[in-house]
Amino acid sequence: MLSYIEISKENLLHNFAMMKSLVGSGVKVISVIKANAYGHGQNEVAKILEEVTDYFQVDDLQELKLLREVSQKPVLVLGYIATDEMKEALKLDGILGVYDEGQILALNEIAKEFGKKVLVHVKIDAYLGRQGVLPENVEEISRVLKKCENLVVDGIYSHFANIEDTSDFSHAQKQIDAFARAVEVFKENGFADLKTHMSASSGIMVWENGQGNSHLVRPGISLYGMWPSNELKNKLDPPAGGKNFKLKPVARWISHVAQVKTVPIGYSIGYGLTHITKKITKIAVIPQGYSDGFDRGLSNCGEVLVGETRCPILGRVAMNMFVVDVSHLEGVIAGDEVVLLGKQGEQEIMAEEIAEKIDTINYEITTRISPLLKRIVV
Repeated sequence: MLSYIEISKENLLHNFAMMKSLVGSGVKVISVIKANAYGHGQNEVAKILEEVTDYFQVDDLQELKLLREVSQKPVLVLGYIATDEMKEALKLDGILGVYDEGQILALNEIAKEFGKKVLVHVKIDAYLGRQGVLPENVEEISRVLKKCENLVVDGIYSHFANIEDTSDFSHAQKQIDAFARAVEVFKENGFADLKTHMSASSGIMVWENGQGNSHLVRPGISLYGMWPSNELKNKLDPPAGGKNFKLKPVARWISHVAQVKTVPIGYSIGYGLTHITKKITKIAVIPQGYSDGFDRGLSNCGEVLVGETRCPILGRVAMNMFVVDVSHLEGVIAGDEVVLLGKQGEQEIMAEEIAEKIDTINYEITTRISPLLKRIVV
């Protein structure tokens, strides 16, 4: 197989245990596997976490349908579900996030058709400014839900905006207070025993780790061995953190050399003539490109690992291939392993390193990896 994504079962389970260690024994875990498990392979990841997680979380109906091929765990579907998709989502026992009167009433009618009560979780927009019920509308929405005989409000949730910014907790505290008020309004309107959740990976590391009182937590990026921010890594990762807390990258992106050849001085490499050789140069052609999720921004600045050695990208990354300089290596031949992300020997290219080079975040590096590349669990 020429190119594929290798998934470490051991590291994934390790990261789950690390995040679980930050919360109380009674707190249940929702493993976030949306966006193809942050690019790692949704169902491959789900099968590994099936025995340890309490819930899964996906974004939409398509992800829910795919997940039901391998798991019957409770699943929170917290993205947008169109009215004409609600019936199928309920057939698949999805627990939907609700946040709008029209959506709530439509869902209640569809649940009525089924002749059963369905679980929902209410999304509060506690100063994030995205999907959810505004703080001033919580009372009204609670009354709407109280009239919906076919909906059972099982939980209420929100999401932090910048809690990973450890230098200023003021906005996070504003969100915590707004969410707490929303929970109280629901309780005053007769909704008891609500499951509350507010924290994704960064919230678990900062808020739930000591002060938080959520019933559920939603780790995402951390499950895959990546950090929500450098600040949190510096705070928790030993030795700075002073604790036995370590995240381990789960994915290795592997390809193989397609061709090796030597080109003369003054030879142009790739589209746009953005690299002209200044010396006789031995190059290797790598059969991956931006259609596979290897960003074009890495042109002339990215690196890959060949023979446990860093090799710089020459010229532009094309749709299906790019070129690296292997002049400093001996014995490179077609078929040799190339690592675009992850470890090879003692060398490692991390998502954070790639993200910095193209001015983005580590989340984007893995989620953009093509789902067409095979995921192999090791």
